[in-house]
Amino acid sequence: MLITKHFIPRHQHGTSLLEVLITLVILAFGLLGLAGLQSKLHTAELESYQRVQAVLLLSDITERINANQPNAASYVTTGTIGTSDSQPASCANIATGSARDICEWSNALKGAGEMSAGKNVGVMLGARGCITQIQAPNPATGVCTPGIYLVSVSWQGMTQTQAPTYTCGQNLYGADTYRRTIATQVSVGLPTCQ
Repeated sequence: MLITKHFIPRHQHGTSLLEVLITLVILAFGLLGLAGLQSKLHTAELESYQRVQAVLLLSDITERINANQPNAASYVTTGTIGTSDSQPASCANIATGSARDICEWSNALKGAGEMSAGKNVGVMLGARGCITQIQAPNPATGVCTPGIYLVSVSWQGMTQTQAPTYTCGQNLYGADTYRRTIATQVSVGLPTCQ
């Protein structure tokens, strides 16, 4: 007589469910990492946008100074221009020249070039500009030195970095490590010198 034994396999139950759970945990960590990367990319994009705007505004005022070289010294400011300054919103009543250029630059620094819901949104956060004289022009015979002016644009960055060496906007953005500044020198020659 043939005796048959029934073999009952001892399968583990729930292993597929455990594998799915581990996969979900790994996927969740991956998605959290992707969200963090997306956040950093957004911050980097905003920082880049602000820097481009600052370069454009810096170029604008240096071109205005170069176009009005005989009156370059009248562009020098005692404080910052832009955010929180006393320049009017409309420069239409200001005569053409350095005062009007400063007024228009102030409005550009305040973002007046682009508006949304009645607010200026066209530029950097807390944009300010400074124009200082480094060297006064001296047309005296034998000396003949050009006027040299430092033009700076400052704004508030999104993350902390090293504090800039230029003083424009210093201590106006909380910790100075949030302040971003770019600058250029404008040299105004003296065509009468020989």
